[in-house]
Amino acid sequence: MADSSLLNHETLGTDTNPAIIIIHGLFGDKDNLKSVARELSENYFCILPDARNHGDSFHSDTMTYAAMAEDILNLANALEIEQFYLLGHSMGGKIAMETCMKAPDRIKAAIFADISPTAYEGTHDSIMEALSSLNISQVKSRGDADKQLAEKISEKGIRQFLLKNLQKTDNGYQWRLNLDALKHNYQLISAAVSKGQYSGPVLFIKGGNSNYLTEKHQQEVRSRFSNASVKVIEGTGHWLHAEKPRLFNRLVTEFLTE
Repeated sequence: MADSSLLNHETLGTDTNPAIIIIHGLFGDKDNLKSVARELSENYFCILPDARNHGDSFHSDTMTYAAMAEDILNLANALEIEQFYLLGHSMGGKIAMETCMKAPDRIKAAIFADISPTAYEGTHDSIMEALSSLNISQVKSRGDADKQLAEKISEKGIRQFLLKNLQKTDNGYQWRLNLDALKHNYQLISAAVSKGQYSGPVLFIKGGNSNYLTEKHQQEVRSRFSNASVKVIEGTGHWLHAEKPRLFNRLVTEFLTE
């Protein structure tokens, strides 16, 4: 666990190119969107942070979107980047939205993957419960952990994604995630993004089978983003970037080069 107040991050590409900060979702880490970063890295300086309480970034009791947007701005400042693009999935999309509200002059354009600015009710309750009930002292291998999680999470792909957060230490296995902080702040993570206005170009990419971004969210989107367009990737759910990466990457690239 990093003890610095700067987000752990990785960069791809040349720092003389336009910068884009790419932010993962809840329970994820900087590797989640690396496929799109690799594709962009020829023409963009890609910065992939671990959000606070995720990956190898610092742990904190605070998980407000205002604080997490400040983390992104602090990272940009540390890298001496004045203006940049943003791409965020799910919780990362909300962090990106909050950053747009907080520092609109610094954001050239933004892409939000399968998320709206609104509050959501209990979308990850079952995952939170499954992770909390995992008896980590009984875990001798990832297979043990997978077997325990399978009792509550049937989809193997989701279990594999979550188990990336499990790391082996000299004293057995432990979570890289700050699970206590995520549980304690779950309502704040599910909350709406701050009111405000961002007039720069934004793209919302929706998973065709997902209900995270629907007609009912339109008013909240329009009230904050006056220059928004929407693309739908049919046949995908909330993890659209992993389900159809080539199409997702192409939509991102086309939007950035418009």
